[in-house]
Amino acid sequence: MRTDIVTITLNPTVDFSTSAPRVYPEEKLRCSEPQIDPGGGGINVARAVRLLGGQATALVAIGGAAGAQLLQLLALEGVPTVAFQGPGETRQSTSVIDETSGEQYRFVMPGPIWTEEDVQRGLRSIDQAAGEDTYVVLSGSQPPGVAKDFPSILSSHVEGRGARLIVDTSGPALHHLAAEPHEAISVLRMDGAEAEELAGRVLPERTDTADFARGLVDRGVARTVIVARGADGSVMTTSGESWHAVGAPVQVVSKVGAGDSFVGAYTLWSARGASPEDCLRAGVAAASAAVASEATRLCDPELTRRLMEETRVTRL
Repeated sequence: MRTDIVTITLNPTVDFSTSAPRVYPEEKLRCSEPQIDPGGGGINVARAVRLLGGQATALVAIGGAAGAQLLQLLALEGVPTVAFQGPGETRQSTSVIDETSGEQYRFVMPGPIWTEEDVQRGLRSIDQAAGEDTYVVLSGSQPPGVAKDFPSILSSHVEGRGARLIVDTSGPALHHLAAEPHEAISVLRMDGAEAEELAGRVLPERTDTADFARGLVDRGVARTVIVARGADGSVMTTSGESWHAVGAPVQVVSKVGAGDSFVGAYTLWSARGASPEDCLRAGVAAASAAVASEATRLCDPELTRRLMEETRVTRL
């Protein structure tokens, strides 16, 4: 199966989200009825694309009863899915909102340990799904056992098939990716803390972020680099230009899925041939819509469209 957008989730999760009158130790906490959703970076990107009127195929590693539940949840949402066998049992994660303080507690499990054989099985599945002009999105955490150079290896696979790679990663994988050029990486996205860690210095101003991103672009790490600056929006840099986009203020309900909503909207608008500025505007608006939504409901399409009209994009 080949589609215009394929998302990759090596470490998916079944997300449980609930609330309690108050979160405190030792005692049993009587929680509300849980909301159960399919989760993991690439899965959430595909869900966001569907919410916004597009279609993306979610390529997912699954295992055990939780993996079967994950596929059922994706089918109920109408997300096209290509599953391949992963090791062990698909992980589960939980988020709990303290109703008294409004604070959210997120408990994220590590996932099963992968072997080299598992990695090769995943790469074969990706090779079958990605074709010329396909947008391939790698988002979310890497499972234990997957080497930090996986995004670089994936880049070489994608390059050989004429596809375009969008990467949203962190930690050792991001550091390894940023160390050398990659012809196939169309977009590399990270948050502000990750950018400062890579840069080895604070990036207080938007222009500081743009200068850092331009250094990565000039070294050929990616053709476009996007850095999320939290409430201050996002900075996007290409070979010749930089932009900043910030959305209208919204009440923060849950931060789950904001980054994935950004990537989903950005990728969908890119696949539709929108200008870089409009792709950035769509991503920022979708991220804002996600934080204004409960639990893992991601970006409400009507709110996203309204916020797009209020999102300011300026050239740096």
